[in-house]
Order: sequence, then C-alpha cells, then structure tokens
Amino acid sequence: MQDILDRQRAAFAAELPVTATARKERLKRVIALLRKYGEDFATALSDDFGHRSREQSMLTDVVASIRQAKHAIKRLDAWMKPEKRGLDFPLGLLGAKARIEYQPKGVIGIIAPWNFPVQLTMGPLIGTLGAGNRAMVKSSEYTPAVAALFERVVPEYFADDEVAFLSGGPDVGEAFAKLAFDHLIFTGATGIGRHILRAAADNLTPVTLELGGKSPTILGRSADIGQAAERIALGKMMNAGQICLAPDYLMVPQENEPAVVAALTGAASALYPTLLTNPDYTSVVNARHRERLQGYIDDAKAKGGEVIEVNPAGEDFAATNGNKMPLHIVRRPTDDMRVMQEEIFGPILPVKTYTRVEEAVDYVNAHDRPLGLYYFGTDAAEERRVLDRTISGGVTVNDVLFHVSMEDLPFGGVGPSGMGSYHGIDGFRTFSHAKSVYRQPKWDVAGLAGFKPPYGKGAAKAIASEMRGG
Repeated sequence: MQDILDRQRAAFAAELPVTATARKERLKRVIALLRKYGEDFATALSDDFGHRSREQSMLTDVVASIRQAKHAIKRLDAWMKPEKRGLDFPLGLLGAKARIEYQPKGVIGIIAPWNFPVQLTMGPLIGTLGAGNRAMVKSSEYTPAVAALFERVVPEYFADDEVAFLSGGPDVGEAFAKLAFDHLIFTGATGIGRHILRAAADNLTPVTLELGGKSPTILGRSADIGQAAERIALGKMMNAGQICLAPDYLMVPQENEPAVVAALTGAASALYPTLLTNPDYTSVVNARHRERLQGYIDDAKAKGGEVIEVNPAGEDFAATNGNKMPLHIVRRPTDDMRVMQEEIFGPILPVKTYTRVEEAVDYVNAHDRPLGLYYFGTDAAEERRVLDRTISGGVTVNDVLFHVSMEDLPFGGVGPSGMGSYHGIDGFRTFSHAKSVYRQPKWDVAGLAGFKPPYGKGAAKAIASEMRGG
C-alpha cells in the first residue's frame, strides 16, 4: 500500500497542473466502466447479499453513480474557475487583487462500506477525480464479490498510479487508515469512524466521516397518513433497511398511532406482497446481521413492546437457510430497548407517540444529532419549528432519503453522524485545497497604512481610525 501511495503521489506531482480535460477524461472512464460492467456489479451485489434486487442495484448503485459523474463533467469548468474575493478599502482602488484557486490535494484514501458498495465507492471517487486527485480505495470485506470485481475491472480503465483498489479485513483497514493520505473519507458505522479518526491523527490527515445514527421521522397532525406510510415503507424496506439514512424511528401524534401502524402494514404489503422468493426484496447481508436484528426484536418483546411482523403471504422464514427478514413494526418502544439505543440498519421500525410536536423535537434534541431527519405535514409553521429547532445532517420534507440523491445538495452528517460533506460542488471543494492568492499593487501599501517602522503619525492615525466607530 505504501508503494502504491508513493507512486500515486509522484505521478500526481508530475502532472500538475491537472487540467479540466484530464479530469473529465477520467470521469468519462468511470462512466464507461459502469456501463460495461453494471450488470456484473448487480450480480456481484446479489452474490454478496444472498439476494439483492437487480433493479435496485442498477438504480441505486450503477445508474446513480453514472448520474453523479455526468453532473461533475457538465459543471467542472465552472467549479475550477478562480473565485474573486473582496479587498479591504482602499486596496482595490490601488490595484490589489485577491482570489481563491481550487487546487487538488494529492492522493485521497476512500474506505467504502458494504451496504451500497458501488455507489458509496464511486461517489467519493467521482469527487476525488473531479478535483484532480489520485485515489486509493479500500473495499469492504463484507462484500468480497464486489471487491474482487473492482480489482479485476478497474485496471482496464485506470493505471494503479491513478486509481487503485485494495481489499482485506480489519487489519488491512487499520493499516490503510494510517497511511499519510492528503485526505481520507470513510463511510460506515460511528464506532468504526472513531477508530479511523484516531488512525489518521498521527499524520494529521484531513478526514471526512460519513456515518449514520438514528434518523427520526416526525409525522405532523396535518400529514397525509396514507401517503406518508407508503413513502416511509418504501424508504425503510429498500435494501432491507440497510441504509445509513433509513427512517430509524417514527414520532406520530398519539391519537393517530393506530392509523399509522395500519397504513404502514398495508403499504408494506402492497409493495412486497411476498418476500422470500420476491426478486424485488433484498436480503439482510449475512447471518450475523440477521441475528443482531432478531436480538433487537426479542429484546423489544421482552421489555413490553408489541412487535407486528408484516408478512402478507404468511411465509415461513424459519424454514429457510437465507437471511431475508420481513418488516417488523415495534409499538410502545421504550428507551431501555436496544432498538431505541442503537442504529437499526435493518427492517425494524419503532413507532413512538407524542401529544405536542415540541415533545418530538425535544426527544430528537436529547439524542445524538442524526444524519437525516424527515418531517411529514402541510402545516408550514410547524415545519419551520421542526427545521429551526433540530440539527441534522440533512432533511427531506414529505418523504424520506431523497435529499441524498440531489447532487447539488451537500451530503454529510454532524457530530456523531459525521463530519464534512461531499456531492457536487461540495465534493469538489472537499477534495480540493482552497488556496488564497493575493497580488500586491506597485504602491507602498505598508507605508500608506502606517505598518512600516519607524512607527509615527501614520501608525497612530491608522490605530485611532480603526478604534473609532462601529
């Protein structure tokens, strides 16, 4: 890994400045790779998950990545333009100039997760290449078929001093994070993010952390329950709930709770009338995670919660050797339940109640700041209160997840749900160094401003001027 890093850094330095033409050409190679091997990635994803919907994989991993690359290519010239900045009076009148030039950082390390191992690799890679950098990627050990495919096909499009893919277990991940990258981006669990940050600290490597947490969904009294239930069920059951932005728990008006639960049950049943052999429904990634999720369900039942299994065809999941799980709705969840303490990352949905929306806001604020927050309702004043009084990485109103797919919006968390952001121009800037450039005019600015020793009346006048007024 160190050898690859050294060669990438040398190749990067030799190429400077990295032209817009070179950057676009690399992004076009990303698109070509995805177009040629998109179906192969969908197959590899299904192999790794035990079953993963082909259409979902094509839409969320392959097509979404192509869209990101196209977006960057179209806007790259504008992003790369130097940005003029203002000057203190009267420097502009004297001929001084100031600007910011966005310069590539060098070699970017990307640590990819297992839940969307193509899109959450390609998204950071597109930002990295658009900003003019080289990249080393550590794939997840939980998706070995995808990792092996990347390692096989990427060399067809990129020399390893441009882009290199590596795989391995936690020991490889730890060594990777300790490399002296010019920037490191990690997508994954909050607990692992803490280890990544510590590993990068010795090299003072700048780090972007895309983590997770418990993203709340607040239904106002003005919400259309049927519409909200369908959209929540769709977002929760996509990828079997294995999404960092999946709605983690609901907050609903107390009197509406029975109607919300009924609507969720009906919506989930309509979307997935069968589950075990349904090609549209994705499996939990492995037995360990299925057992973890079953432990949450057992814990909730033991502590007084009512668990509703949404199994419309009455299928026998215990008789299979796979890891598919139906949606489980948890009524009357309490804070001592594991399902309310840990990120769920699976098809389990607790439904809490409130009498006043301020209670829901207070509950959100009493816990870690989430990656996403969702509000359903048509009450503009209430929506404004929720947005103003909660802090989250991002928000979707009257749906879930959608803000992450808007390439012109930054994607990132806050506090335990992450630091830094990327996508679109924000990704370009994350992976670039904003270099300040100031050009001094021919005039003796230091002398005119009283900065030049020996200090006298000029300095006294300058000090007095700045000490006066507002």
